[in-house]
Amino acid sequence: MSAANANQGHEQDHEHDSEHHIVGPMVYLSIVLALLFFTGITVWASYIDLGETRLFNTGLTIFWNPVVALAIACTKMVLVVLFFMHVKYSTKLTKLTVLSGLFTFIALIGMTLTDYVSRAWGRW
Repeated sequence: MSAANANQGHEQDHEHDSEHHIVGPMVYLSIVLALLFFTGITVWASYIDLGETRLFNTGLTIFWNPVVALAIACTKMVLVVLFFMHVKYSTKLTKLTVLSGLFTFIALIGMTLTDYVSRAWGRW
């Protein structure tokens, strides 16, 4: 095999690998503005007492400020992962990898919260 044929095959590999989605600057600007907007909403919501709710007779109380703050943080996380990390335009394997990481995170947080809720707080 000559050097010209080897280079030609190598160039074809690079042509196939370079098929990336190009995102315009307006998309990035709109995402940055959305992130700044949600940051402002988070700060604004932190100054307001959203109250609490008792769950039946379980003794558990839900404080709504952290719930709202985490919901906004999750929204911002989705924007960053989809657009700045280019997962929206990636292959199915990349999307599967991101979702498996998210599933692992949720499972670990779920196990931690199960341990936290099952403790006998104030009974010792």
